[in-house]
Amino acid sequence: MAKTPGAPLGLAIAGLGMAGAVMVRAAAAHPGVKVVAAADPHDAPRNAFARDFNARAYADITELCADPAVEIVYIATPHQFHSAHAALAAGAGKHVILEKPMALTLADCDAIIAAVERAKIHLIVGHTHAFDPAVRAMRRVVASGELGRLGMIAAWNYTNFLYRPRRPEELDTALGGGILFNQVPHQIDMVRLIGGGRLRSVRAQATRLDPARPTEGNAIAFLEFENGVAASLVYGGYDFFDSDELHFWINERGAPKPPDQHGAARRALAAEQAEEARLRVERYAYGSPAGPPPNHQPHFGLVIVTCERGEIRASADGLFIYDAGGKREVALPESAAMPGRSEVLDDMIAAIRTGQPPLQNGRWGKANVEVTLAIAQSARERREVMLEHQVS
Repeated sequence: MAKTPGAPLGLAIAGLGMAGAVMVRAAAAHPGVKVVAAADPHDAPRNAFARDFNARAYADITELCADPAVEIVYIATPHQFHSAHAALAAGAGKHVILEKPMALTLADCDAIIAAVERAKIHLIVGHTHAFDPAVRAMRRVVASGELGRLGMIAAWNYTNFLYRPRRPEELDTALGGGILFNQVPHQIDMVRLIGGGRLRSVRAQATRLDPARPTEGNAIAFLEFENGVAASLVYGGYDFFDSDELHFWINERGAPKPPDQHGAARRALAAEQAEEARLRVERYAYGSPAGPPPNHQPHFGLVIVTCERGEIRASADGLFIYDAGGKREVALPESAAMPGRSEVLDDMIAAIRTGQPPLQNGRWGKANVEVTLAIAQSARERREVMLEHQVS
């Protein structure tokens, strides 16, 4: 039977871990999609999903991709499976929203792009925080020219990332573990969006400071755009300083957080005797407690944009603009129930309805992966690395 024009699109979630659980909640509140199925190898999140949505829950993504009710597959499986799972969904004729990173190698990115083009479906690489309303608003201000020429972008984030419960591969860089594949891609996507996309080179350093967590836990990178604009990325995931101290004690999702949690994730992990992988499922997968609801905009640390006639950063609910007249706050339009995630769904729905490819498509996603790999190479070889696959 033909689908009613404008009817909600059937969305399936592949991977009900932390990212998948957040997307389930965003999709449930979005009028443009209907959550029709999910897949996860773990019984607990799968059973919780089936109970809450009265929907099909599969143990294997192959079965999910064969489901005729599914039109879009959101893939939040472990990074090392992204290439195979995206190709599987595309081969079944499903549109794909693929969590960052797109893949772990440029060759795998190319394989995904080829599969998408053969199937004539749409691909969005995200969620990243470049979908956040504040970041998109920064891009609009820069592109409008109201503050003059763009000069530089600085992105800082300090978190407890490395001391949250982890699966073994999340501590193995070769399998996409550590901050370079999990956290820094948010910063890469944000600064590329604000700066116009086309980077020229990378000079970076990344280190492993805890032998018990043998993957990169901090990084600093200097990125140069083709037009000479510079961007700096700083990320620390060692659970000492928390940069939310500089963002009104609002967490990444936009919910209030207590101000006295420095080192708490380290202490909790040290006190736990159970297997980390089990804890990760229990604490973060679908069906676990969702935490306080966000009542502010999401963010990813402190991002400051310097232009010829002023500077910009996010406020709790909008933007602060600093110029010759002083400081003013610009409110953002009322967003969906889960800003940032909802925009990913908006972009996919628009692509399907209009036929126009989304901005954060396969080639954009590949360009982000190129920067991630260049940061690792630059740190390893202690030199500037030139980029070849950047897009506007």
